Amino acid sequence: MTETLRPTMGTAVPRKEDPQLLAGKGKWTGNIAPPGTVHIAVLRSPFARARIESIDVSEATELPGVVGVFTGADLANEWSGIPCAWPVTEDIRIPDHLPVAVDQVRFAGEAVAVVAAADAASAQDALQYIDVDYEPADPALDVEESLASGPRVHDRFDSNESYTWSLATGDVDQAFAAADITVSERYVQQRLQPTPMEERAVVVTPEPTGTGFTLYSSTQIPHILRSVLAGVCSVPEQNLRVVAPDVGGGFGGKLNVYPEECIGIVLARRLAVPVKWVATRSEDSQTMTHGRGQVQYVDLAAREDGTLLGMRVRILADMGAYLQLLTPGIPLLSAFIFPGVYSFGSFSIECKGVFTNKTPTDSYRGAGRTEGIYGVERAMDALARRIGMDPAEVRRRNYHPAFTDGATTPAGLEMDSGNYELALDKALELAGYDRLRAEQRRRREAGATVQLGIGLCSYTENGGLSPSKMTAALRLGAPGWEMASVRMLSSGAVQVVTGTSPHGQGHETTWAQIVADRLGVPMDSVEVVHGDTQSAPYGLDTYGSRSAAVGGTAVHLACEKVLVKARTLAAHMLEAAEQDLEFSDGAFSVAGVSGSSVTIQEVAGAAYLAADLPEGMEPGLSEEQFFDPPNFTYPFGTHVCVVEVDTETGKVTIPEYFGVDDCGNVINPAIVDGQMHGGIAQGIGQALYEDAVYDDDGNLMSASLADYLVAGAPDLPDLTLDHTVTPSPTNALGAKGAGESGSIAATPAVVNAVIDALQPFGVDHIDMPTTPLRVWEAINRAG
Repeated sequence: MTETLRPTMGTAVPRKEDPQLLAGKGKWTGNIAPPGTVHIAVLRSPFARARIESIDVSEATELPGVVGVFTGADLANEWSGIPCAWPVTEDIRIPDHLPVAVDQVRFAGEAVAVVAAADAASAQDALQYIDVDYEPADPALDVEESLASGPRVHDRFDSNESYTWSLATGDVDQAFAAADITVSERYVQQRLQPTPMEERAVVVTPEPTGTGFTLYSSTQIPHILRSVLAGVCSVPEQNLRVVAPDVGGGFGGKLNVYPEECIGIVLARRLAVPVKWVATRSEDSQTMTHGRGQVQYVDLAAREDGTLLGMRVRILADMGAYLQLLTPGIPLLSAFIFPGVYSFGSFSIECKGVFTNKTPTDSYRGAGRTEGIYGVERAMDALARRIGMDPAEVRRRNYHPAFTDGATTPAGLEMDSGNYELALDKALELAGYDRLRAEQRRRREAGATVQLGIGLCSYTENGGLSPSKMTAALRLGAPGWEMASVRMLSSGAVQVVTGTSPHGQGHETTWAQIVADRLGVPMDSVEVVHGDTQSAPYGLDTYGSRSAAVGGTAVHLACEKVLVKARTLAAHMLEAAEQDLEFSDGAFSVAGVSGSSVTIQEVAGAAYLAADLPEGMEPGLSEEQFFDPPNFTYPFGTHVCVVEVDTETGKVTIPEYFGVDDCGNVINPAIVDGQMHGGIAQGIGQALYEDAVYDDDGNLMSASLADYLVAGAPDLPDLTLDHTVTPSPTNALGAKGAGESGSIAATPAVVNAVIDALQPFGVDHIDMPTTPLRVWEAINRAG
């Protein structure tokens, strides 16, 4: 890119982040090793449920290179429990969650002791010399059995129910009484392991003065992490600096506060030296929060022409052993989005959070929204089969009419804008839907071994977690605003300080595009500063498809403030009235006067020198903006998946995949497409391959990539993507989220396609993942 290029919004500019990453110059937490670093390793429980009778660390303590060995009892006075930020009901049961267990373990992988040593190998080797006497007990593993009669995960509670939350609108009983057709379905959202390319890592350095710490972590949430760690470890927040360097993926798994970050703070304080921990892949699989984990009961009431009258839903949500930051709230995100893009009169839903002796669950790409859309889109296909109607037509009959400034869902949410029929029509045209159905009929009539299936998903999601009043109403203990600062230096270069913390989203590119477009400066002269609570002290980080709509808008509005001040100074410099100035291509000029202009860089230089400023103007050209949006944003779209199912082996392949998405005004089309590609890949992974499998004793059997199948490039189809543009009225950019849409749409589209392919065999349900064995068994069960 040349220095003179000033890309506008909507341009597919190459990512600024990529050259450094491709050259192997990324700054990863695992590569940081301050002088004198002590390495730590964590001893983890081999049992899902057990009482700790005793721990003997004497032999490990005497090993060469070992600096210290610490049990939960040794560290109990150093911290409080890791909190849950989303107590969704007043009577929710929240168990204590100490970073290192003291007397009882509740999932396989829970920390029971920590070794600090001069090198990582010595720390790891010393773990085998720690003698722990456990009294194992039968674990609670299945969410339905745990709720009904399973062993109690927490002795202080009289059951494994954490909470019950419900919502109802309209008269659901009347809707079902008046229905010609009712559909009742049961769907399972299996647990998923986030599996980012970079494992979690933590480095904590005590400040030389002894007053504070710098913590480096592979995290999505440096600002939230700072606030929570300050409370858990009793460190004044102003004395704790958190840095998220380059982060190699998160997918929601790094949207949390983990025991190892607490351990790092406490041991750095105790030992007065830098400490470092880097997870192995199996540790990440065991201890990084899992995604999904729901059993859904879905009932639809409809007329015989396919018109929906009502919906009734019950969700049993697997919390795991503890409530992490957002664990109990994820099913609420499912609940609110369960009606999808459809308009009907009555809706009720009940969510129960249930403790099990498994790894805690929390956010995973599409958190809650994927689960909810999966339920409604599977049920819509079930309705279409019941009445013998094309799935596309059933959807079309029930869409919300197009709207540009708000529409209320059956769950009571106020959506921002949408045009669902347009997206459907475009997706069907893109896919050649009639052609596909004709080929499907041909194969069915010929009795072909490889059958064709076509699956649809029309989705929306509530992205851009905000506003603060709404998060407070939902009992979420975090606001929804975002902050940005835009400052022009004396040279005319621009620094953008953002509270968002990217981990692959491309903020350094898109934020620079926003600034270059609005201020008319070269994109290469824009630096984006992020992920460091010292240089960017305010922010709420990156998750939930909030970055562009909230953080990007804050950048845009800060630019507007810069322009306001710059206009006043430019008018002073040109000896003209402000109202007579025009701003175009990075320069102010006097309307109708040729040759009378000043660039914004010249204005910035004058503001810095401060030799001739208007009366009362402060030096410098720097502004900041806190933006708290009035509502969520609601991306939407329709995806069409084409599968081929070998009916002799059960193998499913995807020869074609089509998606039409609407994320409002697009900043960078290439980045949006990249987000869609990644999300669709993860959605396909859930539908066909991925499953966090436990044995009867509560051991995670899929802890390595040899046992946990993530979709690779050979498993994925070429993606044919397009978009519609329905700007959001909730922010000045008109932007909506894009990071999770692909994962939300793909999972039901793929599974619907598999079921569609097997219609000639009478198969109408297969649980995910739809592996060859499960598909083959379903065909043979159906005869």
